[in-house]
Amino acid sequence: MAERELTLLKEMDYKNGYSVYIGIPFCPSTCLYCSFTSYSSEKFGNLVDEYLKVLQEEITYAGSCLKDKKLTTVYFGGGTPTTLSAEQLDSLLHHVENTFDFTYVMEYTVEAGRPDSITYEKLKVLKEHRVNRISINPQTMRQKTLDLIGRKHSVEQVVDAFYMARQLGHDNINMDIIIGLPGEDKEDVAHTLREISKLNPDSLTVHTLALKRAARLNTEKADYEDLEPVDTKAMLQLTAEYAKEAGLMPYYLYRQKNMADNLENIGYAKLGKEGLYNILIMEEKQTILALGAGASSKFVFHKENRIERVENVKSLKDYLERSNEMIERKRSFLLENKNNL
Repeated sequence: MAERELTLLKEMDYKNGYSVYIGIPFCPSTCLYCSFTSYSSEKFGNLVDEYLKVLQEEITYAGSCLKDKKLTTVYFGGGTPTTLSAEQLDSLLHHVENTFDFTYVMEYTVEAGRPDSITYEKLKVLKEHRVNRISINPQTMRQKTLDLIGRKHSVEQVVDAFYMARQLGHDNINMDIIIGLPGEDKEDVAHTLREISKLNPDSLTVHTLALKRAARLNTEKADYEDLEPVDTKAMLQLTAEYAKEAGLMPYYLYRQKNMADNLENIGYAKLGKEGLYNILIMEEKQTILALGAGASSKFVFHKENRIERVENVKSLKDYLERSNEMIERKRSFLLENKNNL
């Protein structure tokens, strides 16, 4: 894995480059295990247009931040970016492309993570904007588990969204799964892998469930005591065996606090389909300019072996009311460090 990362890093001028992360903090619903900055579109959908207006102002400023560096990757995460309508996506992508110089961009990713947020029109917009990597994330292919964890989509929607994306020419599709979900055992994971193998994704990211402090699965854990996962180590081994058979090789790994059995998250991909942004942010090899509610910019000072973070507020309400402050935080930091980056 280390050798593969080094090979990929040699192919880019990451020290003289930077990446951009853009957060869309809206989801169709909030999953049981989620602690990210995420707001249900059912309750907060009326704020989407206002959020996009403020976000575009921050994007406009960001386009002037690092003029002496080459943009390497652009990553839309969240939340779920495809919670936006096709028209909103189109407008936002146009703004990003008109603001930043895409001459050296190697990877342009949009998380289309929730199948219930994916439509033909949205996938078409992504393709027309030359987005070259997307994620369609089932997490599990067991309907009973999807219902339990608050994923408001069906297994059939996962399959339909995947084939729709292929039909439109998306040729770098990642799928996320989570091992250690409540009530699941080794056979449930085996079933998920069998169903995914029929789709043949270009990469697979295997997450081990981490019990985050703010997640409902933790705050309401008494309700789920009878649904603790069994033998997550065997589950992880199954995913490694599947990846090998499918021609997917590991290319990045990271650990988080409170992960089941002290395991890890592993990204597998076919050659040439690796998620470059994942490597850059996890290995902390490149400055990441992060925009939107809950986004955390990471500035890498290679000569000083130093990393500094500049964070945006997590609260959607605070971000909308204090967007100028978010811009000023970055502006002040960059002025103080303009000769060192």
